[in-house]
Amino acid sequence: MPTLQVRDLPEDIYRKLSYLAEKEHRSLAQEAIVLLKEGLENKLSNKGRRKRILDEFAGLGIDTRNLPDPAELIREDRDNR
Repeated sequence: MPTLQVRDLPEDIYRKLSYLAEKEHRSLAQEAIVLLKEGLENKLSNKGRRKRILDEFAGLGIDTRNLPDPAELIREDRDNR
């Protein structure tokens, strides 16, 4: 199994990791693996979540190619305040 060594870990992150590991009855290494896995899944799932939403729109007969630009909608909303 590969090994990962983290150098210059900020003290506050170490304390938080240590606290969570103790709270979850895990070792520091186990807790770090759990947190890395959750973070990676969350990061990687953003594209999947967007694709799923667009597929749901398409299933409802909504043409997703003609949706307005989100930046323009936000700008318009801010200008109307």
